[in-house]
Amino acid sequence: MPKKFYFICTIIILIFSLFIARTIYIAYFKHDYYLNKYILLSENYVYGASSPRGRILDINGQVLVDNIGINTILYHKKSNIGVEEEIEIAKRLVELTNYKYSYDENVLKDYFLVLYPKIGNSLISDYELELYKKRKLSKSSLLERKKERITDELLNKLTEEEKYSSYFYYLMNKGYYYDNKVLIKDVDDDAYAKILEANLPGVFGELFWERTFPFGDTLKTVLGTISSTLPEEKKYLLNDGYTLTDRVGISGLEEYYEEYLKGEKALYKLENDNLVLVNNAKKGNDLILEIDINMVLEIENIIKKEMLKNRSLPNTEYYKESFALVSEPKTGAIKAMVGLRMITNNKTVSFQDISINMIKNAYTVGSVVKGASMTVGYQNKAIDIGTTMTDSCVKLANIPAKCSWTKLGRINDIQALALSSNYYQFVTALKVAGYKYKYNMEAPVTINDFNKYRDTFAKFGLGTITGIDLPNETTGLKGEKIAPDLLMNLAIGQYDLYTPTSLLQYINTIASDGNRYKLNILNSVKNKDKIIFENKKTLLNKIDLEDKYLKRIQAGFKEVMKSGTGYWYANPKINAAGKTGTSESYIDTDYNGTLDAYVISNTFIMYAPFDNPKYSIVVISPNTANLNGKSSYQSGINRLIARGINDYLFSN
Repeated sequence: MPKKFYFICTIIILIFSLFIARTIYIAYFKHDYYLNKYILLSENYVYGASSPRGRILDINGQVLVDNIGINTILYHKKSNIGVEEEIEIAKRLVELTNYKYSYDENVLKDYFLVLYPKIGNSLISDYELELYKKRKLSKSSLLERKKERITDELLNKLTEEEKYSSYFYYLMNKGYYYDNKVLIKDVDDDAYAKILEANLPGVFGELFWERTFPFGDTLKTVLGTISSTLPEEKKYLLNDGYTLTDRVGISGLEEYYEEYLKGEKALYKLENDNLVLVNNAKKGNDLILEIDINMVLEIENIIKKEMLKNRSLPNTEYYKESFALVSEPKTGAIKAMVGLRMITNNKTVSFQDISINMIKNAYTVGSVVKGASMTVGYQNKAIDIGTTMTDSCVKLANIPAKCSWTKLGRINDIQALALSSNYYQFVTALKVAGYKYKYNMEAPVTINDFNKYRDTFAKFGLGTITGIDLPNETTGLKGEKIAPDLLMNLAIGQYDLYTPTSLLQYINTIASDGNRYKLNILNSVKNKDKIIFENKKTLLNKIDLEDKYLKRIQAGFKEVMKSGTGYWYANPKINAAGKTGTSESYIDTDYNGTLDAYVISNTFIMYAPFDNPKYSIVVISPNTANLNGKSSYQSGINRLIARGINDYLFSN
């Protein structure tokens, strides 16, 4: 008995505690919000149709996203307006605008019942009416039965004018009674003036703000979009003062920086059935980006030019897209993001912006990861400065031999990077797992061996979130199987998949002496001329590696560009450091779930100048060559794109 008593008391105390906590929350933390709600409801305040959002500008002040005000006709229902008056208003709007809307049959039937209520009532039997009076049939069910029985013959009673006016009547009565209803958007100036001069009861005009993109589709997927009304997944914003008719950012920077970009709608007070303006609409804050739009446009042109030339080359039927990123390696500031997909329709070629895919899509990137792989080798004492090996093939029990792309002879750690030796990484990976390589040996590995690589890779930004200021960033894709050959594949970038932005953070980390900085697109936020937020560079972590080893990796990357696989990717005069990557994978060409084509993809990362890096660059071109093609040709488009970008960036 005492236990039961204490249990009941505890429950009662918890309930009262929750009640008190909720009361405190409403009374203090949400006081202003609920007070405003009360005032709006009790004193009949209503908001305008929309407000101008903040602009988005590049680092040099060029406007990337702006607002354009379009003439909009709205309606606010007055308390003394009856159905007949609203019908007349709808008809007058048709006359004044000469609009010929494609009317909806369901809307038309609703309007028919408004115009001919007696005919509508005759469609209901006495028995159904009796059920309705006894509340055994709902009002909505009664209405649906009427509409079901309206024949085409009955609808033909409506004149063309009445059919068109049904649309306006529907809009006038849609949604909440007290809302301002949008009747017509983008009205030409003459029609706009005629409607306002007609002085129709409850009808008024206002500017409705739409987004405009001065540079067309360039960067559009990164800049983002806004909704037409508050979407279901954003309903939580109702707690922050939004309404169901509000527009909100739903992708890209528009979504990520919604709190800064949103404006304030005009506020009206209803006095004697007239709307009196209380507060004008206020524009949101402006975003100033790190992006240089002139750089973006130039890189777009470089990629488009090379794509068009590449169309006629053999084995390129699966190549459709390329990506390029440019940043300041010691701050993480992104200066350019370009992702383009080439769309061919007969002989017509167009380009689609897919820049946002660089944070979402992951790719097999190949040998570019070898700087991180060398780090794992140094950390686990599998190799040291100057460790040499004679490049060859690794043959494990029950596994086909795995080799470098060619026989490279006797090489050290720097040469292994410069010439991109797979063998060097294979032997190192086995040693990290605790094995000294011998021909046809068995080498059971564990998840811990994979994690030694993945944990270090993540410290560079590979396979983890970079912190870039865009919504829905992904971490890439980790392979799930555990096997010795897969561990070796992981070490050469042929197992896990990585996003282009993660590669950017990785090369930045090497360029900035092991410091991993958060990637950022935003520079600052301005309200008129006042900076209200400034993005600071953010250090996420530092690589746990002695400085002498990091300098060894940097020297290896420099040698890649000086005399190794990256020699033709940049003018030697710019003194760059970087790494090339080539990967082989199967793809699903017809999206039926079957991997049916064996292709090559190309990646390239670099920074320059070597001693004081100004820019870092990532270029990725998936599916550049079909290995099952009729010839052995492999396109060099990734190198040509990279060279074009380098020549542009470092021409001065």
